[in-house]
Amino acid sequence: MSDIFLGLAILSVLWGIVSSLVIASYLSKRGIDICWIFFKVLIIKYVGQYRRITVQESGKPGAWYYSYVLSMMSTLLFAVVGIILR
Repeated sequence: MSDIFLGLAILSVLWGIVSSLVIASYLSKRGIDICWIFFKVLIIKYVGQYRRITVQESGKPGAWYYSYVLSMMSTLLFAVVGIILR
């Protein structure tokens, strides 16, 4: 049973990676330089910038902000449950 939750955690991580890449692409199109070397360290900064820019443009955070946050929270939840069940 724990393998199912750990598999779901891996899928959630993959979705978080996709979300972070889309956010980086969005910021890059807006003229913000993305440091790909330290991308894993700076992703929280980029997510915050994405949120701020989309709130300024539309009055609410963009969909990819929620996608990233939800995927990371799901990853944590599934991993903890998978480890507990092990």
